[in-house]
Amino acid sequence: MEAVTVIGAGLAGCESAWQLARQGIPVRLVEMKPEKKSPAHISGSFAELVCSNSLRSDDLTNAVGLLKQEMRLLGSLIMDCADATKVAAGGALAVDREGFSQMVTEKIHNCENIEIISKEQVDIPQGETIIATGPLTSDAFAEKIKALFPDEKFLNFYDAAAPLVSLQSVDMDSAFYASRYDKGTADYVNCPMTKEEYLDFWQELCSARQAQLHGFDDGGVFEGCMPVEVMARRGEDTLRFGPLKPVGLRDPRTDKESYAVVQLRRDNAEGSIYNLVGFQTHLAFPEQRRVFSMIPALKNAEFLRYGVMHRNTYLDSPRLLDRYYRLKSQPSICFAGQITGVEGYVESCASGLLAALEKAARLKGEEAYNFPKETAIGALSLYISQGSTGNFQPMNINFGIIEPLGRRVKGKRNKNAEISSRALDIIKTHSGRLSNEDNS
Repeated sequence: MEAVTVIGAGLAGCESAWQLARQGIPVRLVEMKPEKKSPAHISGSFAELVCSNSLRSDDLTNAVGLLKQEMRLLGSLIMDCADATKVAAGGALAVDREGFSQMVTEKIHNCENIEIISKEQVDIPQGETIIATGPLTSDAFAEKIKALFPDEKFLNFYDAAAPLVSLQSVDMDSAFYASRYDKGTADYVNCPMTKEEYLDFWQELCSARQAQLHGFDDGGVFEGCMPVEVMARRGEDTLRFGPLKPVGLRDPRTDKESYAVVQLRRDNAEGSIYNLVGFQTHLAFPEQRRVFSMIPALKNAEFLRYGVMHRNTYLDSPRLLDRYYRLKSQPSICFAGQITGVEGYVESCASGLLAALEKAARLKGEEAYNFPKETAIGALSLYISQGSTGNFQPMNINFGIIEPLGRRVKGKRNKNAEISSRALDIIKTHSGRLSNEDNS
């Protein structure tokens, strides 16, 4: 059988390669690391998490929780590895950053149907292809992609990552463990601030020096990953209603809610590294140390990694792609991951999974998988392929793009739970088909 070329061993590319291989389709997985890395990548491992280590909520009343469960039922490699390397994070699914990437890398290397080719892809290959090079596609290959549709354009937004600190350096006399509203276990380190401390911090954050980034302005950021300093400049209380909101976090020393609270989330299994939740930033490194050390619990913090910012590139997908992430003009070529305009780790994996399932079914002469708008994976692909072409923007999965129930259900959580139940019933019919076809 003809081999499928998958370009890029990030989250989407690894998911695509795995789904094809488990159904007996040979795969050529091309990855430019470790010889060459993008500005945001550090390690040579596959499926490197360049921003947060959180895959967000695992609750079925949250749309991303539903999408994750659909992927589990469909045999997702990424979800399997995430569940195996998870770290405590309250109601969210967060992973040991390095352990997760290492596990994905090992599984891909040990799969006999996957041939790994370590090089930078500089041309569009002939034959069946999935392009999953991500939003940081190399300049040379990006030019080749643009040549596929010379009358169209790539779109851009700016994305940012938060700093990491060592737990040992956090002043626990000025912090406490808790999860918001005591939900789950007390997995977050909470760093409270008084009104005076917060206002001093806010003023310095608003005026801090930013790193040089060509072409950046505040209007180019993605709302779901906004730099903390950009958010701060929107108003004095914006942070207190966002990542620094104190609601549901009582300081055990006072038994009261503080004026503002910075949360730290575990970043590795050992619990020695924590990230500043919601502190994506593109401040200059010395400014990050100066301003973030104004948080009382972080006055002597050891910064293991500073926050960074980079430009993300994505396609005008509603004009270019169909519901299976295939290029309308050349259906043998699929795209997957953030380059399609899906936003988020889980959504990227879902696009890679769906693109691979469709391609495997077609190569085997079988009926295509029909994931309707009642499912999260189907609703996301239909948004990407049929969303507004006037001002297409990256999209996280949300219940707003999933088909409504068509009847009234009292309470938002109850309604979302019923939407999830309906979706999972549909997905189970497809998962049964997959289990019969699995050749891994």
